[in-house]
Amino acid sequence: MNHVNMRQTGLDYFPCRYGTSKQLFRGPRRRIEGDFIAFLGGTETYGKFIETPYPALIEHGTGIRSVNLGCMNAGVDVYCHDKSLLDICTKARVTVIQAMGAQNMSNRFYAVHPRRNDRFLKASTLLQKIFPEVDFTEFSFTRHLLSRLKQISPEKFTMLRHELKEAWLARMRMLLSQIDGKVVLLWLADHAPSKRERNEFAMGDPLFVDRAMLDSLTGAVTRTVEIVATPEERAAGLERMSFGELERPAAEEMLGPVLHERLAAALVPVLKTML
Repeated sequence: MNHVNMRQTGLDYFPCRYGTSKQLFRGPRRRIEGDFIAFLGGTETYGKFIETPYPALIEHGTGIRSVNLGCMNAGVDVYCHDKSLLDICTKARVTVIQAMGAQNMSNRFYAVHPRRNDRFLKASTLLQKIFPEVDFTEFSFTRHLLSRLKQISPEKFTMLRHELKEAWLARMRMLLSQIDGKVVLLWLADHAPSKRERNEFAMGDPLFVDRAMLDSLTGAVTRTVEIVATPEERAAGLERMSFGELERPAAEEMLGPVLHERLAAALVPVLKTML
């Protein structure tokens, strides 16, 4: 069941760091030697509110140590320029990369915090010229910013969407080019990757990432695995998460432990063939 008082029942994530990286990860800290699988991704990979997220389940299923490098609200920027994390991925037998949203990256239109990628820092001169009526100091988070800009002008927003998609592809190719080893690209969401434009803000992450973008990375990754949560899995998983009552809205956004278990069951045989 879920929990009301985090002080009494909340999870201890044992936050830790690896190498010279300033980013905090879910612990306990693992040894970076011998055989291991590295996991990159956002809040789902980190496993917020979940006692045993899918990297830990996969360790049990494969017998190979898992190093969970998932970051809360991460975008690709967290990993692209962090040499310590890239070195870990190169040493890993396999690296699993959860597809992260395109909104949480610095681009031609705005800058995000280098470690907390969902934090909006500032608008570029270009974005200010496109939306002169907007006071950008009102925004702290990228999703809030973008949803508001789309409301103001769907036509102008088309330019932002295109830029974010292009930036995501460029950043993903940069990341993959720096990992010397096998890579699994993981789609983990509440919806399947679309072949056409949809109402992005009505769905969960990864925001703006579509089927064509995933397909364009086929030659750069070893395998692609897609896992889509059902409403029933999410409802059942909510009852098994640990969160305070004030955190219920955030917990309801998570895909939940039932989906993590199905993901692990699907990934374990794939990873065994690659190991």
